[in-house]
Parts: sequence; structure tokens; C-alpha cells
Amino acid sequence: MQSILLIGAGRSTYSLVEYLKKHASIEDWRVTIADQSYELAQEKAGNHPRMEAMQFDVNDEISRVAAISKADLVISMLPAHMHISVASDCIALGKHMVTASYISAEMKALDQRAKDAGVVLINEIGVDPGIDHLSAMKILDEIKAKGGEMKLFESFTGGLIAPESDNNPWHYKFTWNPRNVVLAGSGGAVKFKQEGNYKYIPYHHLFRRTEIIEVDGFGKFEGYANRDSLNYREVYGLDEIPTIYRGTLRRPGFCRAWDVFVKLGMTDDSYRLEDCEDKSYRDFTNLFLAYNPNDSVELKLMHYLNIPQDSEVMDKLKWLGIFSDAKIGLHKPTPAEVLQKILQDKWKLEKEDKDMIVMYHKFGYKLAGELHMIESSMVTIGRNSKDTAMARTVGLPVAIASRHILNGNIKTPGVQIPITKEIYEPMLEELAANEIVFNEKKIAYQGY
Repeated sequence: MQSILLIGAGRSTYSLVEYLKKHASIEDWRVTIADQSYELAQEKAGNHPRMEAMQFDVNDEISRVAAISKADLVISMLPAHMHISVASDCIALGKHMVTASYISAEMKALDQRAKDAGVVLINEIGVDPGIDHLSAMKILDEIKAKGGEMKLFESFTGGLIAPESDNNPWHYKFTWNPRNVVLAGSGGAVKFKQEGNYKYIPYHHLFRRTEIIEVDGFGKFEGYANRDSLNYREVYGLDEIPTIYRGTLRRPGFCRAWDVFVKLGMTDDSYRLEDCEDKSYRDFTNLFLAYNPNDSVELKLMHYLNIPQDSEVMDKLKWLGIFSDAKIGLHKPTPAEVLQKILQDKWKLEKEDKDMIVMYHKFGYKLAGELHMIESSMVTIGRNSKDTAMARTVGLPVAIASRHILNGNIKTPGVQIPITKEIYEPMLEELAANEIVFNEKKIAYQGY
């Protein structure tokens, strides 16, 4: 019998746990679900005969080492900064490990130790990063095998609300960590390359520099750049590519309205507001506007940002309630924390709501003197607010990779991401069997 230790039992683990339950008897697994909240771990484990729950504190070294020592493989669904101690223990104890998080510098530094120990340590195996790697590398390898020269690579992902549950003017609800949504793009200038030129977008311009993307059967989306696209040149073997761009998808109109919060400073998480607990959302909005006792908050905002009164932007802002008399109710919050509270009140996923993951890649290349372009897109829709598309596209890749490691199909040791044929071929096949399918088509070449 092989033993799996799953650390973390949050919302994104629903499909992961269901997969482990389904395969536990077939594969002869014993699964321990460990979480800071024993009740949450027990809820996930249920009454399954091959699952048990345990209370777990990642900072308790003795109990952490004891739990890892009993496992053949550890799945860490903790916040990214908590992975390192778990990974170090896994290497020392000769246990394989899987995470969905981006590889940090600290994680990367463990690579040689993991190789020396024969430990497989896969990161970035969720949706984005994760499924984007799998699906992109498949096509990139196919193009390179033909002798094609890559000229353009663009990749976008969005966690959105499904059309049948889309009932607000923002066409958006929270399907993952609200804090990450509020702080998106605030980590410094975005970097990418376009037609041979390096390009940079500062945060205060990010949500006004968008492009429109159409996905068959699901209409139009707008994409804005995210993080440092240049990092993916080395990862994907695209060092000389003229255009490389990665971004996030929203429905048209979202970014222009979100830009209001950026321009006002509502997404700032670097300082705390004084004497704010009994103030209203209207007072909060007024904090960022010039003093004028004669003009309303709405009028000052429209004048400051040059927004017409009858615009869709104002409709979105009013619907959110940023001009309402509802109380903030937070002690010394940051502006971003207040904004998050406002949004969580209005963008909550209701019990029967369905979410949607949309992924889109574009590949431009030159072959035998001719230019070619391929579009690859994937849309998957959740079943309800518990069995979400987000949970499925994060949890299933983690679970599938874990099974292949335990079965010896993935055996290359070291700290890695899923960009090799050894990993992406079997994983894409099984994801397709779980309704996560990419549709590819050739289109007229657009770009450099």
C-alpha cells in the first residue's frame, strides 16, 4: 500500500480529493488529509475507508517530519511561501512532492538536492501555471519537430463566471482567492516582448492596455498582461522569439472599470487607514477625492477621472455599492482590504452558480519560408459553487501527476515544472477524459 499526505484542505482541493477517493482502492492508496482545521480535513475525508484526517501545523517541525516520513508522496496545497520547509523535509526523507504553486527562488535552490536524493518535486501543476504549460509545450514541441521557427507565442487564462450564472454588470464573480484578484498586477512593471521590441507596462496603465480575444462559442474577452512574460522564453525554449506575451482574461468592459480603483489608489496594500471602522463605503471612496463640500462624491469622481455620468463604468461602480452608506466595519484596514470587503459582498459565488475557466494560446511560426498560426483554446464549466471549474483545473492536474509519480511513469528527479513529454502526454490525455479539452485550429497569420 502506498501512502499520500495531502497538506491543505481548502476550496481548490475538492476535485483533487474526489480523484484520490475514486482511485484509492484501485491504486491501493492510503490518504491522509492534513489541515490546520481538523474539522475541514474531516469534512474532505468524509467516511471514506481509505482516508483519514489530521490536524496539522506546518510550523511544528516534529509533527511535520513525522507525518511526511509516513508518506510515499506529499501534495502541498499550502500557500506558496509555506512549501519550502515541506520540500526540504521531503528531500531529506526521500519522499516525492507535488505543488500547484509557482517555483520560487528558494524552491529552485533545492533542485540539486532533490536530484541527488532521487526525489521528483513537481511545481506549477495547477491551471495557470500548470495546464497552460502542458498544452503549450505539446504544440511547441510539434512545431519544433517539423523544423518550424517560432515567431509569436501568446497565452491567456481567465477564471470567470459561466454565461448561465452571469447576472451582474461586471460579468465577474470570485472563483479563487479574492485578495489575489484585488492585488493583481501590483507587483511592479509588466514585461513582455512584441515584434522584437521589449515592452513594459507600469501598474497605473495596466488595465487600459488590453486586447480583444474571441473564443468560438463563448464570445469576446479582453486580455491584460500579467507578470514577467520574458521568464517563459527560457522555460519554453523560446530565447530568440520576437513576440511573447502572457495575460489574464476578463469580459469586455471589466478592465476599464477596474482601472478606476487603480487610479484612485483603492488597490494599495502598503498603508493602513485611520479611524475607518465606522465610516461608510461612500466615505471610503471620498477619501481618495479632492475636498469640495459642494459636490457629491459621484460628481467628484466623474470629474477627476473624466467619466461620463451615463457610462457603463458608472453603472458598474454604483452596482458595487461604493457610494452606499454600508459600514466598513474593519479596524485599521489597508485600502485594498476595504475594496476586497466591498467586492466580496457583491461578487460572491452563490450555491448553484457555475464558474468557467477559459484558456487561449496563439502560436505563430515560420516553416519552409511560409508563415503559419495556430489557435488553441479550452473552456470548462463548473457544476456548482463547490464542484467548480477552478477546483477541477487546479486539483485534477495535481492528482493526475501524483498518480503517475507513484506508478513510476514520471520519474525524472529534481525541482521541475510540467514541460516534458514524459509529463504532458499522459496528463493531457487524462484531462481530456475529464472534459478539459483543447480545440486547435489554423488561422491566417497575424503579427510579426
